[in-house]
Amino acid sequence: MGIAGKEVEKPPLPLEVRRFLDYARVEKGLAANTIASYRRDLFEFTGFVKKQGIAFDTVTRGDVRTFLTHLYRRGLAARSVARHLISVRNLFRFLAKEGMLRNDPTSGIESPRLGVELPHYLSLDEVEKLLESPDPSTPAGLRVRAMLHLLYATGLRVSELVGLHVDDLDFSLGILRCFGKGRKERLIPVGKSALKAVELYLRDARAKFLKKVGEPSLFLNVRGGRLSRVAFWKILRHYGKQAGVQIGLTPHAIRHSFATHLLERGADLRSVQLMLGHSDISTTQIYTHVLKERLKQVYQTHHPRA
Repeated sequence: MGIAGKEVEKPPLPLEVRRFLDYARVEKGLAANTIASYRRDLFEFTGFVKKQGIAFDTVTRGDVRTFLTHLYRRGLAARSVARHLISVRNLFRFLAKEGMLRNDPTSGIESPRLGVELPHYLSLDEVEKLLESPDPSTPAGLRVRAMLHLLYATGLRVSELVGLHVDDLDFSLGILRCFGKGRKERLIPVGKSALKAVELYLRDARAKFLKKVGEPSLFLNVRGGRLSRVAFWKILRHYGKQAGVQIGLTPHAIRHSFATHLLERGADLRSVQLMLGHSDISTTQIYTHVLKERLKQVYQTHHPRA
């Protein structure tokens, strides 16, 4: 904090970084969350380079490796270090492609090896308790109940959930339209219980939050605007504790539960990939590891000679 409690402004990013971010946003059409992640990582990288007294256009492969070592020493996990490297690599590839640098100093640097990190997911009993935890006699309860039902029924990302418009749901067909990463549109089937929960919210609760005629957002906050990702995270943690969910509950844990429960009941991997909006099926294959671990646990628990 600065003088009189004002927050100290961060120094501006180098021109090269600002051009890259503009390219990622305008030409690549990357999501706002991805751009924000790039900005954070590159702010850290350029600050490190400046502190070392290195001119930005003279960064070497050794400088990039020193930066990665610095991140490890700060206690960052391999996954976080790998994400920083991806941000830096994409920046320098862009600059080399645009002729703003002769060489890409990230070429030849291998990404940190990542172990298979199995996603946390809820049991069916935990899901049931969570879905029933909001109070349906209040507008806020109906709103949260609709969001939880829809999240579990579709496997949406939290940004996709809060970004929904009223007309994105086709109740007659039981289909939801959403825009995922890179503004890619996909259609997802929605079960009857989730549709009913959303219908109740629209009928009995949404008007209580509405302040402006014509507001397109499906889920509204108390001021009548779109409910934010951060607000929903806080709401979800509250109801997770109320439902007795043991893991630290996040929207992604419900997304993982959606995918895992589908595969447990025989859904094919390709269909789950399409519903989750994964561009590469290798991303979806993490859930096959979850199923293998589950089978091992069942075997160890129930086989007499395990």
